[in-house]
Amino acid sequence: MKEAYIALGSNIGDKAAHLRAAIARLRALPSVHDVKTSSIYETVPVGYLDQDLFYNMVVAVRTTDEADVLLGRLQEIEQLEGRERLFKNGPRTLDLDILLYEEERIDLEGLTVPHPRMQERAFVLAPLRELAATFVVPGLGQSVERLYQQLPETERNGVRRLGGLLEAEEQ
Repeated sequence: MKEAYIALGSNIGDKAAHLRAAIARLRALPSVHDVKTSSIYETVPVGYLDQDLFYNMVVAVRTTDEADVLLGRLQEIEQLEGRERLFKNGPRTLDLDILLYEEERIDLEGLTVPHPRMQERAFVLAPLRELAATFVVPGLGQSVERLYQQLPETERNGVRRLGGLLEAEEQ
């Protein structure tokens, strides 16, 4: 079994429902076990700014899938939730990205792990630090917590913890 950390994001429709559905679909996969979830964070968009705020979170899983197979499963879940890739950084019902896969560094077509630029994004590091604060990111040589603390305050200020899935629905 391998441990993987997966980022989830949504900013179209019932964002909490899309995240909940993704987690349920992950838990239903025979190759995925021990799903642990972070809180949900409401975050400002990055890149294309003329869109709704995001709900972001991270899940930790144990899996028998190799990283590329896991990525394929995540893309299937995105499609089941109505994901359309209209343009880079655009609005989406659901976005699932592999952030970390064990301590491995992977560079395949369509898959780079650790996820590129994760160290620049509070919307990734804030929920990830709930599950793996002391994890040293391969290739960066620093813990998730340290990477988060190094972010500019303006980046960290664009992230607001809502709580768990049920708490987020009440916001």
